[in-house]
Amino acid sequence: MAEFISDTVFKRDVFSETRAGHFADMPETRVARRIVTASPLWSRPLAWILAKREIRALHAVAGIEGTPLIIKVDADGLFRSWTDGTPLHLARPDKVEWYKDARRILRDMRRRGITHNDLAKPQNWLMLPDGKAAVIDFQLASCHRRRGRLFTLMAYEDLRHCLKQKRAFAPDLMTATEIRVLARKSLPSRIWMATGKKVYNLITRGLFSWSDGEGTGDRIDREGPAIMKALHSEPAIRDIALALYPLPRKGVGIYAFVETDRTTLDIAQLNDAVHAYDPDAQIDLAQPVHAIPRRQNGEVRDDILRLIAMNQITELDDVLRREPELAPTIRAIVDGRLNWTDRRISSLEK
Repeated sequence: MAEFISDTVFKRDVFSETRAGHFADMPETRVARRIVTASPLWSRPLAWILAKREIRALHAVAGIEGTPLIIKVDADGLFRSWTDGTPLHLARPDKVEWYKDARRILRDMRRRGITHNDLAKPQNWLMLPDGKAAVIDFQLASCHRRRGRLFTLMAYEDLRHCLKQKRAFAPDLMTATEIRVLARKSLPSRIWMATGKKVYNLITRGLFSWSDGEGTGDRIDREGPAIMKALHSEPAIRDIALALYPLPRKGVGIYAFVETDRTTLDIAQLNDAVHAYDPDAQIDLAQPVHAIPRRQNGEVRDDILRLIAMNQITELDDVLRREPELAPTIRAIVDGRLNWTDRRISSLEK
């Protein structure tokens, strides 16, 4: 196989590094690369277990429209087809057709005895350019030889998590039956939320300093209140919005977008004020902005700020194609951003 040329690092954690790029002999075909050997030695056995689950599941879903194709497996990880779509928390589909197609994917997977098991995260759902649905990230997926009670429960939870996305982004489309299904958690799910979820959070948030990827934020939950109090006490600061960004192999940092007329901020001085409220709280980056982007109802566009904080600038192109009126505000923030790691060129920077 020809040399793989990487152009983007999308994700790093203790289990793998995910890149996008192309093979040297096919420059027009985008490919996703998961590098398992990029994980530290202590987590590599579990990293390979997760990778093998993904490989097995990708083979099993081959041919299902809206799922990735496995291309190659090697000693370092795997290659799969690239899915050109917009994550759900950015696409925010409000048409019934997307949700019908998402249900179709689940039915096709269920016929083959496959459950995804990680569909509560909107990042694992995509809206394709033609408006259809797609699913990615099969690390936790299960291939069931028998369609017994365990398979039934896991398939039911996949459906419930699909309906959670519908409730979040298109609540007016929810039917009475879907509302009842969403309210009826399976017994394993209730047990997990009461027990296993707490252990999971303790390990991932305490030991690994992960962000769970569901839009809230571990450090923001703990340190955000003190940061907000301290910065709101500054007369020159009108408002603050916080976002997380990855610190490679060091957990996550807190990125503060500070609405002010100042052109510079003294982060040491800001953190002195924060420490007066909580000595363990810390801002890692603080960017002065003239205006924080908001929706018409005044809600902060944390989806956009999260992309800027993580330097995922190319993804903003999709947002601005749908909402060009945001371009002046967003361009000013992009030009002044402080995190330039894993930098990609986009039309915002041309």
